[in-house]
Amino acid sequence: MTEKQKEKYFKKVYDNIAEYGFHKTYVMEEIGFTPFGYSTGIYKNFGIPELFISGLPNGLTNTLINNYAERFKFNEIPLNKKIDDLIDRFPVYFIEVKNDKLTEYTLSSFKYYENSEFKYLQLIFPDLNGFFPNEAEYDYDQEILGR
Repeated sequence: MTEKQKEKYFKKVYDNIAEYGFHKTYVMEEIGFTPFGYSTGIYKNFGIPELFISGLPNGLTNTLINNYAERFKFNEIPLNKKIDDLIDRFPVYFIEVKNDKLTEYTLSSFKYYENSEFKYLQLIFPDLNGFFPNEAEYDYDQEILGR
């Protein structure tokens, strides 16, 4: 990415944060690479951790980030507890992720917050059979960073 492209991209990030309170970034799937998406600005503007999601398609990732921000802004987030109604398709739960696990993933957030404090959660979802990663039958490509 050229410097001009980076400048244009980060202008979009900052514009979205100014207009909507946060920006969503999605990194597409490639061979041998699990796609992921994340928020930037939620921690500063809504008082809750940013959200990281690995292994879901772009539209679903964006919907989950939007629903998370709307439902939990300025509220306490239940950690490690199944939530059945964040989306109507499947239950999810949230785990804490240390920022040092995200340095290669959430570049927009690290640039946005620079030396300021911010936190992240990872959204964990079940496989197509309803099993979660901590269950023996689980079978899906979701990179878990919060372990």
